[in-house]
Amino acid sequence: MNAYTIADIARKYVDYDMIQSHTELPFYPDSRTRLLFAFLANPSAPNPHGELYALVTSLVQLGMDIHDRIDNESGPRTEREMRSRQLKVLAGDYYSSRFFHLLAQAGQVHMIRLLSEGVCEVNRLKMNFYMRMKQRKLTAEQYWSERVDISTELFTVFTGILDDKSAGLWTEQLLEVGRCEVAVSELSRCGQPELFAESWGYWHVLEAGSGEERSRLADMSEPDSAFIRSLIEKYDIVNLLHEKLTQSAQRIQRTAEGLGSGMLASELAEIGESFLLPPAPAASLLGERR
Repeated sequence: MNAYTIADIARKYVDYDMIQSHTELPFYPDSRTRLLFAFLANPSAPNPHGELYALVTSLVQLGMDIHDRIDNESGPRTEREMRSRQLKVLAGDYYSSRFFHLLAQAGQVHMIRLLSEGVCEVNRLKMNFYMRMKQRKLTAEQYWSERVDISTELFTVFTGILDDKSAGLWTEQLLEVGRCEVAVSELSRCGQPELFAESWGYWHVLEAGSGEERSRLADMSEPDSAFIRSLIEKYDIVNLLHEKLTQSAQRIQRTAEGLGSGMLASELAEIGESFLLPPAPAASLLGERR
């Protein structure tokens, strides 16, 4: 089974016109899913349920990511905004629930428990992260590290079912892929001033910026697009993020070269290369993959 087909299989569970017409959906976790399937399908110790595990994990992750996009602001909403919010709630619940059905149908009840525990741990990490952000108790490096941990935590539940030889490599490469995905996400925020207060660039400026800049950021109730763009340019945020992305992608590729040939080496090489290429136009599954 080609790893690319995991996303194709997921399509029938997530590709609904009503959802896509009325609300913006997050990235499909393509790179993490491909990585997981590559390790589970490794010929040295293949897991007979690798395809199923990769599929359901991507659906759980997608469900959580959709729920993260639900706004908690009070006040009146337009009919379109209300519909979008309702569909985010329903879509997240639906995608998350599919993993129960698929695993139960396959008799993999123990994996339901493992993934459920993983979801609980992700939510715990998120709560601590959001609290520290609210209290302004984060450095830029801590923000980066915690975002990577949140991104990869669900997938770490598979570390225990891999053989000892693969487990260490899996953990290492999962973190590198997570760093790449966070870098891509942070780069997209650079073009959205309204999201700057939730970005790595914000915490970087709070450390590197002048007293006046830090004070203005801290007191900003509404995003000042011109000011934010000036900070992004002044502190070279885009290039710094590109450097982080390139470094992790190249480490993935070097690991692939060290493995020689085989499916795992090939998949790692392709995943690393995908992060070094210009972003593809919106297409296929949910319009976006990473």
